[in-house]
Amino acid sequence: MKWGFIYTLDDPSDAQRIDRIGTLVCVGVPAIDDAAGVAKQLVAEGVELIELCGGFGGAGLASVASAVAGRVPVGAVFYGVDASAGLQRLFGVQT
Repeated sequence: MKWGFIYTLDDPSDAQRIDRIGTLVCVGVPAIDDAAGVAKQLVAEGVELIELCGGFGGAGLASVASAVAGRVPVGAVFYGVDASAGLQRLFGVQT
């Protein structure tokens, strides 16, 4: 099975990055808004499943799922509430 993983790059000024590891195609995008177009391209290239990194949230997931119009399943990594303190430490989020 050929599948894709889309994630956001650390620096939004960076160009899109594509890495292939066996049947996995990893695509780093500068912004969440870029993912819908990337997802369409991945489907055109034969990807059968797309997963998104946790930074996309519900709206990003909905955008990508809409873009591929049900041609492939789209899922996302989400963190449970028990991970919130660790994520806040990593990303410097103040509550």
